[in-house]
Formats: sequence, C-alpha cells, structure tokens
Amino acid sequence: MEPGAIVKIRDVLQNYMKQHELNYARFSSLSGVNQGTLSRIIQGKTPISFRQLEAITRAMELPADSLFDSYIEECFAYPTSVRRIRPFLIRCAELGRLDCIEKMVSRLLDDLFYKTALFEIGEELFSNNYSEAAALLYEHVSESEKFQHSERLALCRYRLFQISLSKDLEANFQAAIVFERHIQRLDESYQLDALKQLIDVLITVKKWQKVDELAVEMLKIAEVQYRRPPEGKPKHPIYFYVMYAWLIRSAVCEERQDYKGALRYVDKYTDNSWIKEQDDEARRYIQQFKEWATANTYLYRLLSGEAEALNPYADYIASRPDEIMLALGYIVRAALKFKYDIDEILKRFSAYIPTFLFPSNAGDYNQAMMNAECAQ
Repeated sequence: MEPGAIVKIRDVLQNYMKQHELNYARFSSLSGVNQGTLSRIIQGKTPISFRQLEAITRAMELPADSLFDSYIEECFAYPTSVRRIRPFLIRCAELGRLDCIEKMVSRLLDDLFYKTALFEIGEELFSNNYSEAAALLYEHVSESEKFQHSERLALCRYRLFQISLSKDLEANFQAAIVFERHIQRLDESYQLDALKQLIDVLITVKKWQKVDELAVEMLKIAEVQYRRPPEGKPKHPIYFYVMYAWLIRSAVCEERQDYKGALRYVDKYTDNSWIKEQDDEARRYIQQFKEWATANTYLYRLLSGEAEALNPYADYIASRPDEIMLALGYIVRAALKFKYDIDEILKRFSAYIPTFLFPSNAGDYNQAMMNAECAQ
C-alpha cells in the first residue's frame, strides 16, 4: 500500500479475522455485531454504522479512533446519511480529532442539503463545550452561506465570536468588528446577549462612542421585548438589559467627564417602578443595580467637585473590601484635581495600600497609585 493511503475497514477486519482464525460467528460474539449483518458488511452489501464501527474497533482491540480516516471514506462510498455522520462528528469532537471533522465537513458541504444538519450538530457541540469542534462546523456553514445574509449565517458568526473571546483584548476587538455587522440579522432572542457581549468587549478597548451606540440599541430592543417577549429567552430577564443599558450610558458619560449626565442615567437604572416581576430573581437584580447606583452617585458627585461626597463614599466602600483599591484610585484622582485633603482616608485604608509611600503637598500618597492615576 502506498504511503498515506487509507486502509479499508473491511480489509482490516478480514485480515484480523484471518490472523486470529475467527469465523463470522466467533467475531459476532466478540463484537456484538449480528452475524448476518457482519457478513453483509464484509461483502460490501451494507454500509457500516458508526455504532458498528465502534463495536468492531473494540473487538479488534484497536485505539478508538484508529479507523476514523477510513470511516470517512466509508461514509462517502455509500449514500451519505446524517444518522452515520452525526455520531461520528460528535465522537471526533470528544476525542479531539478535529482533522477528521475538517475532512468530513469540507466534503459534505459540496452538497448544500447538509448545511442544516451540520449547523445543528455545531449547536450540539457548542452547548456541550466542544468549542473548537463547533467552530469548524460554524466556519464551514457560514462560508457556504456568506452571500445569503441569512439568520443562520448571523448565528454562526455570533457563535464564532463567542468561541474566539480570550484574554487577548485586541483579538477580541477584531472579532467584535467581524461579528457586529451581522447582529441585526440575529434572531431577536439572541440579540440582547450579543449586544451585551459586544459592549463588554468594546469597553475593554475603550471604544466609548461605539459602546454608547450599542447601549442605545440594546435599550431600544429590550424595551420592545419587555412589552412583547420573544419566543426564546436571553440569559438574563429582559428588564436586566434595560437597566444595564442605562448603566453603560452612565459609564460612557463618566469617561467623557460628563458627571451630571452620568447622574441622570443613574436615576434611570435606580427607578424600578416599571418592573412587573416581583420574584426573588427580580429582587436580586434590583438590589444589585441599587448598590451600583449608590456607589456611582457618590463617585460622580466626588468627581464633579463635591467634597461633601468624600466621607460618605469612604464609609460606603469600607464594608466592601473588594472595591476599596479601585475606589481609592478614584479618590486620589479627585484629590489631585480638586485639592481634597484625603490624609485621613488614606490612613483609614492603609492596609489596602502598598507600603512604599512618598510625601507630597497633599499628604502621603502611594506612589504606585499616583503613577496609575497620572497615566490616566
């Protein structure tokens, strides 16, 4: 056999039976494959199901994926069937045989009939966290539909965007650019989550104008869906996205140093009188936004030059250790701008401040904190 040639499953099976002096009855007993079925398989009268392939492989004590390349050829030697292809692709994903998925899918998409089946298999893999395998299917399906501007194409691009997200902020941003133009064609049940993920990515790279535009779009869609809920449910209750959009718009105002505008939006997500739900989940979300509103009200007043907000803000963060370092950064920034005396506050939170200090006219500020604030 030539190097790189793919062996036929029937040849492997017949050689094994010959070497081990096994007749049909004996191998049928070892594998669990019906004797008559085994005979028809060897004679080439019937295709091999994936379940039968696994049984034959186990009986010959071969590695689970040793005949996968051969099985791809088997699938195309007979009329192709989703009943054989689906379990094969899923098992390839489980065993990390992305190469076999690529080979199978690239050949299947020559026939547009399989697009729907491959997309559905991709969704199954995605839901079971086989992201790399799912991405291969989404890439091929989206490539086959790139000129159709379909809802399925939009969902493929959304899934690829989700799968691609990592700690690489620039790569995330580039993925967001590719996906953003497809968002309008997404089914409405996905749009709010997609907008939130886009917003979260764009915040990390400080694209505040685009963040604001997407927050406006999120608000518009969420308000419509709250009145007329879609068939599918997003990750959070729909009222969450309304309040989240207001929260993001307040953050955009903060970045623009428009603290009065930011406070107006704080009032928006503080008001929950319009929320019809009264269950425990709603109460938890409402409480969370109230806490953010309290903290941000103190913060925006402080950054607006209201010295009266300094001590209440310090009291507020005292019971929230995870927020103290970030809050101290804001306090230092405000002190530098408005000449606040914050020596007592720095002493109060000295346990949270690195020990290397240096004197300044406004008190003993932490140098690392000062450097960070000046960098902004």
